[in-house]
Amino acid sequence: MPAVHEIYDEAIRLKDGGNLEGAVAKLHEVLAIEPGHTDTHSALAVYNQRLGKFDEAIAHALKVVELLPNEAFSFTQLSVIYMRCGKIQEAEDAKAQAHTMGHGH
Repeated sequence: MPAVHEIYDEAIRLKDGGNLEGAVAKLHEVLAIEPGHTDTHSALAVYNQRLGKFDEAIAHALKVVELLPNEAFSFTQLSVIYMRCGKIQEAEDAKAQAHTMGHGH
């Protein structure tokens, strides 16, 4: 069985080759092995957003925040995903949270 990082790297190669659907499928293989793999959830947030699968994109971005609640970048990515999915108020709220965390408040 390939290691998680090998499957993840294959997903990135698929994405780089323009196959977002294939990359998403490959990333789901990673989550089947390691459900809390934050890089995978982060990538799935972006790829699903690009594919117009906004609910899935938001769910994965929220999972990153759940797994890394003390990382400002988690909230920054959540804000960007919300914005690109047309959820402006949610994007502003996540951005404010990231800003607060980034300044150590």
